[in-house]
Amino acid sequence: MSDSDIAARYDLRGLKCPLPVLKTRKRMVSLEPGALVWVETTDPLAVVDIPHFCSEDGHRLVETRTVDGGHHFLIEKRR
Repeated sequence: MSDSDIAARYDLRGLKCPLPVLKTRKRMVSLEPGALVWVETTDPLAVVDIPHFCSEDGHRLVETRTVDGGHHFLIEKRR
């Protein structure tokens, strides 16, 4: 899947726990089921927090990428 297939990018770089999860949760509410979003973070705890959020809220974590200074997470809204 290429980045051009993605509906949205959500830049949460510079935010610390728990803000990346709280803001991602709020953003996901406005999306239709099946929508995809890349979440970009610099918070080192996001590698634990974002997968846990997806599991708890019923979304699918499609991909995790480690990038310079942080991580990118591709999330599919499920419900």
